[in-house]
Amino acid sequence: MKHDGHISLNFTRLSLEEQLKRSRQFLDDMRKRRTVREFSTEPVPPELIENAIATAGRAPSGANQQPWTFVAVSDPAIKKQIRQAAEVEEKESYERRMSQEWLDALAPLGTDWHKPHLEDAPYLIVVFRQAYGVDEEGNRIKHYYVDESVGIACGMLLASLHLAGLATLTHTPSPMKFLSDVLNRPENERATMIVAVGYPAENATVPDIHKKSLDEIMVTFSADA
Repeated sequence: MKHDGHISLNFTRLSLEEQLKRSRQFLDDMRKRRTVREFSTEPVPPELIENAIATAGRAPSGANQQPWTFVAVSDPAIKKQIRQAAEVEEKESYERRMSQEWLDALAPLGTDWHKPHLEDAPYLIVVFRQAYGVDEEGNRIKHYYVDESVGIACGMLLASLHLAGLATLTHTPSPMKFLSDVLNRPENERATMIVAVGYPAENATVPDIHKKSLDEIMVTFSADA
């Protein structure tokens, strides 16, 4: 039913048993998610990428302006361009821009300016935030809560890819202006991150790190307190 520009909410109320089952299953799935830096070159079915981006596009956004663009890159030549440009910036960062404190924080992860994943991963999804919109006459349209909206969409993108059995790596070279140039994006779009997507290499390893416990990240004000 539609009235006054609104439509009826399509919401299915679940039993408590089903709610808990789904909640626990999702938590268990997300506990198994790990950032991967060593990728197989095995191809990924395009529909998995399309479905993940479509899922990200369902994220809530300020004034429903949906201020995001997701560029999916599987072309080896373009991936090579991205890697070459990223490594120029990363080398400068690791050798000159980063403080020793920052380098020390990264040390347990074993990262450096070499970024082979940008070519090895079968897909790169480059996420752009739309700083402002542009109407058909070329006039600017103010966007609201852009960073928050795109951040939520990126979280949904990563969850969808993980649930589809794919490994991911979020990569944020700084500065990222080269991504707009390589991918020919308009002036109103600014790169937020690169998400490398694929399957882990056969002998891939991950750092022995741990997440904070629930007690460390959750503060509760309970009516029962």
